[in-house]
Amino acid sequence: MVIFCLSARVLSLHPDKKHAGVLAPLFAVRGTNDLGIGDTEAIKEVAAWCARNGLTVLQILPINETGGDHSPYNILSSIAIDAITIATIPGILPDLSKDAYAKIATEERLVPLLAGPVQYGEVSNLKWELLTAAYANFRSKELRKKTKRASAFMEFLAENEEWIADYILFRALLATHLGDEVVDQWPEEHRSPAAAREWLKELPAAERRKFREREHFYGYVQWIAHTQWAGVKETCEKLGVALMGDIPVGVSLYSADVFAEPEIFDLSRSCGAPPEHVFAADPFTSKWGQNWGFPLYKWESMERDNYRWWRRRLRCMRGIFHFLRVDHALGFFRIYSFPWRPERNGEFLPLSKEEAMRLTDGRLPCFMLRDDSTLENQLLNREQGERLFKMIIEETGEHRVVAEDLGEVAPYVRPSLLKLEVPGFKIPQWERNQYGQLTPGADYPRLSLATYATHDHEPIHRLWDDWCAFSSSPDGGRADWARRSMRELLEFCGRTDIQTPQPYSEPIRAALLEGLYKTNAWLAVNMITDLLGLSDRFNVPGAVGSANWTHRITPPISEWDTVWAEQLATNRAALERTGRVSGAACP
Repeated sequence: MVIFCLSARVLSLHPDKKHAGVLAPLFAVRGTNDLGIGDTEAIKEVAAWCARNGLTVLQILPINETGGDHSPYNILSSIAIDAITIATIPGILPDLSKDAYAKIATEERLVPLLAGPVQYGEVSNLKWELLTAAYANFRSKELRKKTKRASAFMEFLAENEEWIADYILFRALLATHLGDEVVDQWPEEHRSPAAAREWLKELPAAERRKFREREHFYGYVQWIAHTQWAGVKETCEKLGVALMGDIPVGVSLYSADVFAEPEIFDLSRSCGAPPEHVFAADPFTSKWGQNWGFPLYKWESMERDNYRWWRRRLRCMRGIFHFLRVDHALGFFRIYSFPWRPERNGEFLPLSKEEAMRLTDGRLPCFMLRDDSTLENQLLNREQGERLFKMIIEETGEHRVVAEDLGEVAPYVRPSLLKLEVPGFKIPQWERNQYGQLTPGADYPRLSLATYATHDHEPIHRLWDDWCAFSSSPDGGRADWARRSMRELLEFCGRTDIQTPQPYSEPIRAALLEGLYKTNAWLAVNMITDLLGLSDRFNVPGAVGSANWTHRITPPISEWDTVWAEQLATNRAALERTGRVSGAACP
């Protein structure tokens, strides 16, 4: 195996040594000076907290610019960073004056934003106003005087021209249409880069200059965002903490990518996931599955230029992160898809398959490009997935990618990932052997990431409380299942001395975490809620509402060590007993 060393200043993350980490959604953490949502300065605070507490991996959710639903997996660009992640305070945002900040970020605006969940509309408006003020200052003091910072900005635009030219054109058009993302409802002359540039040529000079200025502004925002995130990576390296980012499986139908290169996407279908019991959050998900709405990739078209789009995307993300989690890795082998958009889910909910087919010219949700109904199809799917992951490894390097291989996993997926030395996920309560028993943690492949929950799952605290409630259910079968589930998990952790059923408690939290750390998995990464013993949930797949992606942890990061001193002390002791505390520096 090739040694993965972040730099000479930090520890080696060679798979021969086991490591521990935490998944902390950026929006959910409260930084010292944030404006109602976690930002680049807040994530530096989390990295420092990780280093103090023996954690060497910090995983976050995607930071790409999102659409109106604010889901970090429904992105408007595969590369552009969401402006809402930028730290917009004087001193950190160099072009923002204290006077401009004081006029915009008034106490009247800030007080309600800092309490409770994320208020995306208000936070976003505030940050865009601050960025607009910063750009106006930059334009007058730097650009017009052609300073070194102005040169650095222009160099950034030139170096990233391959993606950013079309992105800032798209973003300026989006602003022209007052944030309406539905590109196919824009005037015909705005629906593609070529048409829009011809339209621009015909504008009066003053209007054309105004539009170009707007493009420059969005380029400036990306320059600031990428600069700040490069600073986050550098801070993590100094602390000895590896930063793990996330590559969403798809992009929005109304993204800058589809706008710029529609020919590499299949716009006729929406990707998603088949029906399964874990995320049966609503009747539609139970019956038809999850309809995410993202277009499919035309892999044959992408292969013609050696996956240029994917390689560019991976290179840009590699410049920000040390590790990358590949979202829905199953989709690189085969992906479930729908012949209708999510907006029509309600229309199809009550229909039978036959009735649905009458509305879709005979098409039904299915796996693409092919299902696994024949051995030939299985072989082709396996070859496709391996070919794509080899490309990913070429761009990221060995042992720098983790595949999210959860859901309806085809039998060839995990052997393929293992052959390519790509770690997959291990969720103990889901991993079972041929006899239906939980797979012992000692049997996990070294190249794997163990966790009890991802951002889509309920925390172990809530899961345990549900089991405890069900254990006294008048339904004997359900009660037996609940009691067995608690007993199985404690046996997995080697803690048969803890009696069940009983409510979730600090001893149970400590036992479960140490049980995870004892596994053979290279990486044991707990969701922040599981690490601290909280019951808060960040997302319910298939559910629509303001509760998703808005919950914020109280108190602020600066108080975590005090508020959760007992939990962190027991966690540190477990890390030491299981050999997952920080190791020696690289030579």
